[in-house]
Amino acid sequence: MWHELSGSVIASLGLEGRLGDAAHFFLYDTVKIWALLLFIIFAVSFLRTWMNVEKVRAYLAGKRELSANILAALFGIITPFCTCSAIPLFLGFLQARIPVGVTFSFLISAPLNNEIAIAMLFGLFGFKITAIYIGFGLFVAIVGGYIIGRLGVKKYVLIQVPVIEGALHVNDERPTFQERIREAWANTRDIFMKIYLWVMLGVGVGAFFHGYIPAEFITEYAGGDAWYAVPVAVLMGIPMYASAAGVMPLVEVLTQKGMLLGSALSFMMAVTALSLPEAIILKQILHVRLIALFFAIIGAGIMGIGFIFNAIL
Repeated sequence: MWHELSGSVIASLGLEGRLGDAAHFFLYDTVKIWALLLFIIFAVSFLRTWMNVEKVRAYLAGKRELSANILAALFGIITPFCTCSAIPLFLGFLQARIPVGVTFSFLISAPLNNEIAIAMLFGLFGFKITAIYIGFGLFVAIVGGYIIGRLGVKKYVLIQVPVIEGALHVNDERPTFQERIREAWANTRDIFMKIYLWVMLGVGVGAFFHGYIPAEFITEYAGGDAWYAVPVAVLMGIPMYASAAGVMPLVEVLTQKGMLLGSALSFMMAVTALSLPEAIILKQILHVRLIALFFAIIGAGIMGIGFIFNAIL
């Protein structure tokens, strides 16, 4: 419904062509992500008031970190978020003191392996390719998060995500329902005000590329079976922003125009999990060194997947 309404707003302003597409993208995605930010941060904050974070932390401490990475990556499959939309839950994990590497496994997996993208991939390319894609996507999320966690990067988390006091009650005293609501909303407002402008900037960059970079430009420089096709496809996807479901139709077009499937999927994965708008948003949360490390590890994994797909298909 919001998609049609935002389209009507842009049409009423007389914006057409590439400018209209870019404006529609910006309006639609900005409002959508803001709504998701408010809803998810509030939901996570509210649920935290019912949980004893210290017990959760102790439970995770008793597990091998790799097992936690696997669970976080699997959890990403059932969450229909693009990267920017997954950031609120990423903050919620940090709020619960879940290890940074484990939170990154979720942040990588959520946009790559959400169920909408999987359903569309199955419809376009069949079961075999979908299964291989899911397997490699989980592998990148698990290994990437595990490596980040083993490098001791917690000091590079810049934002002070408050631990909700209601979540730390260990005695018989429990906050009232109204107190939980107030506490959750205060936390939501605090986090949202720190990052909402960066969301606008990130989506603005994506809107420009969405409206003004044609598919023909991508296939001209990243098509064919040259060794550099995969790296070029990844580099071309980084400045863009879209959900996996949003970019999937473009993958179909690219393969029809001559781009190998591995290169096209690498492009899609770079758009959804390695985008410049994502880095702009994360800049308010993470030190640039951690963002660079995140991009390097995931970029290497995505290119590896692209080369493998091109070799076996």
